[in-house]
Formats: sequence, C-alpha cells, structure tokens
Amino acid sequence: MPRLIFAAAMILTLAAAPALAQPGQVPLPGGGLKPPPPAPIKPYQQVTVTPPAPFSDPGFADFRKQFADAAAHKDRTALARMIVAQNFFWMQDKNLADKRKSGIDNLAKAIDLDAKDGTGWDVLKSFASEPSAAEIPQHKGTFCAPAEPSIDPKALEALGKATGTDPSEWGYPNKGGIDVRAAAQANAPVIEKLATVLVRVLPDSGQQSDANAPLVLHVATPSGKTGYVDSAALNPLVADEICYTKEAGAWKIAGYLGGVGQ
Repeated sequence: MPRLIFAAAMILTLAAAPALAQPGQVPLPGGGLKPPPPAPIKPYQQVTVTPPAPFSDPGFADFRKQFADAAAHKDRTALARMIVAQNFFWMQDKNLADKRKSGIDNLAKAIDLDAKDGTGWDVLKSFASEPSAAEIPQHKGTFCAPAEPSIDPKALEALGKATGTDPSEWGYPNKGGIDVRAAAQANAPVIEKLATVLVRVLPDSGQQSDANAPLVLHVATPSGKTGYVDSAALNPLVADEICYTKEAGAWKIAGYLGGVGQ
C-alpha cells in the first residue's frame, strides 16, 4: 500500500532541527541551531519487522471508502460529517485542539488542509488508504492508523546505539524483495534487494532535481551499501497517525497525532 505522504513526513522529520540543542549542534547566525552531521554509514545488524495487519472491523473498511471519496473530491462538508461532534484531539507534546472550534477546523489546521498545493488532501487520501489501525492504551475504544509494526524493542534499541541514530531515521519495506537501485532513476541498476527488516533512511532523501519524478528515498542497507528505493515501498517507523472511534455505532475521525504545528 503506497505511503507517499508518510515518506514525505519522514523526510521532513529528518530535515528538521530539534528545538533544544543536541550534541554536535552549533548556533546559526540568524538564530536556531545547525543539526549535527549524520551518523557515519556502515553495515548494521538486520532487525526483522512484521508489518501491521489490516484492522478486521468490516464497518471500518466501509468507512474508509467514504473517507477516501471525500478526500478524492476535496469535499470538506462530507469530511466534517465524518468527524466526532465533540472532543476532537490533536496531540503533539500536548493537546493542541482548540475546544472553541469544530473538529474539521482543528483537523484542517493539523494537516494544513487549506494548502494551495493540495497536500493536506493528499495526506487524507493516504490515511484513507491505510488498512491497519490499533487501539491506543490511554484511550479505550480509540484506534489510530497506521498501526505500529512488530519489532523486538531490545534489538531496536541496540541498533540505535550501534549506528548513532534514532527511530525517526528508519523505515521498513511493506513486503520483502524491494529493489535498491544505484541511482534515483527507475531504470538504474539494482544493487541489492531488501528483506522485511529495518532500513536506515538518509537525510538527503527526496532532494530530486525533477519535481515530477516519483519520490525516492536514499537509504543505507544492512550491508553498508547506499542506494535508492521507491518511497511507496518503504514505510517510516515514526509517522503521524489519524485516530478513529465509534459514535452512535458509526465510525468517526476522533483525533490526530502529530501534525504541522501551530
């Protein structure tokens, strides 16, 4: 299942400088901080990933079809009817939802729905195509998508320490046998194939000269090689999530985790 929007979110996460100084950062003349250089590229231990399974509720599948239709037609009125009447949440480090505003207004701000280039609606189309969802422990009856994949947490921690990276720098293929190519072109030679293991995504991902070309990610493979993969074939380990709940027996959009900020 394509996750172009999630891949783009991964690129933005990698490129953004954190708000607090980290080791290796230096102040910039105009303010802010220059991020430290990326960790060196070297071979790393393969960590197996099991992608999340589709959410089995049949009513949820029907709801996603309606959601996809509203997103495809940029139908704000239809979308508003799919959002909870009260208590919509927008979580980053705290709940940013404005209780004085409607759910649609809060969601629109979270994803920049009114962006002239239509990227906000693209975000919604990507979420509507996501079949997985998982209940979040702190909100019983609320399910967020995409669900997290299954990974050995100790192996993930060890991988981060060995490579000097954090989870936002990693992705995983949605199936085995993904081609890694020598250059950012669809006809470039295949230098390796990826199993369903964690793959390091490099900070210069998405810096393509041709804006109309399919988005590719620059990756470092477990063998230590670098190459390029189709972004639709790779899921980020850290991504925004949209959340759903049942209201009067019908699925509704209940909240958003992440977002573009205020």
